[in-house]
Amino acid sequence: MPGGRALSTAALGMSAQQKTVDNIANNLANVNTTGFKRSNIAFQDLFYQNVAVSKRGGDLNGGSSGAKLQMGHGAKPVATVRNFSQGSLQETGGSLDVAINGDGFFQVEMADGQIAYTRDGNFTMDESGRMVTQSGLPLADQIEIPEDTVGIQISQDGVVSAKLSGDQGKIDLGQIEMAKFVNPGGLEALGDNLFAKTETSGQPFFGTPGMDGFGGLQQGYLEQSNVDVVTEMVSLIEAQRAYETNSKMVQTAEDMMAMTNSIKR
Repeated sequence: MPGGRALSTAALGMSAQQKTVDNIANNLANVNTTGFKRSNIAFQDLFYQNVAVSKRGGDLNGGSSGAKLQMGHGAKPVATVRNFSQGSLQETGGSLDVAINGDGFFQVEMADGQIAYTRDGNFTMDESGRMVTQSGLPLADQIEIPEDTVGIQISQDGVVSAKLSGDQGKIDLGQIEMAKFVNPGGLEALGDNLFAKTETSGQPFFGTPGMDGFGGLQQGYLEQSNVDVVTEMVSLIEAQRAYETNSKMVQTAEDMMAMTNSIKR
């Protein structure tokens, strides 16, 4: 029936744009989330139907090598693509606040013993003195800070040292090792500012901050979200206009079908 294909195609278009709006809403909701990386929805067109084939110029087997009339069936969302561009660094003055200036991830240990990766360097201490995330997950480097510590220093190459009360010198507490991926956009978001490796991201390789392409560490700073509010608002308007256009296409297809039904009467 005329308008039937257009009706389903436009409905799929509305569904696709709704997912775009949902993704933009998540980006905007995390505009002040430390180390958050904005994402986009990747779309692909659906299969095409050969409605007609030109009969001009047949091949030796009696088939046709002419142009084909193909009708598409809309679009579908296929993946979330995360943008790992550097966010701005904001000074906090916190001794356990650490920002990565460049590529790389901190490694944290999950409750099940698996390693997760994060750009959020807003660390604190747990009851045993370990450096942990705000969710209580310890650094995989297992750095413990003594109770009588009066000052902590984290160098750009990841060496953590402490000054103890009544002691003029410093003691080294450990080394922060960073991880990097060939395709960080393929990491799986776990929530809590954490990511997990996947087949798409590839296996991590490790290194010292500030060396071999790894970003250096900046103590007393935190990396802000890389969400740009103006860009997101423009994308939101585009998605809204596309949704409205597809909804008008639904109405047009419905009108065509109604006209066809009235002719039959």
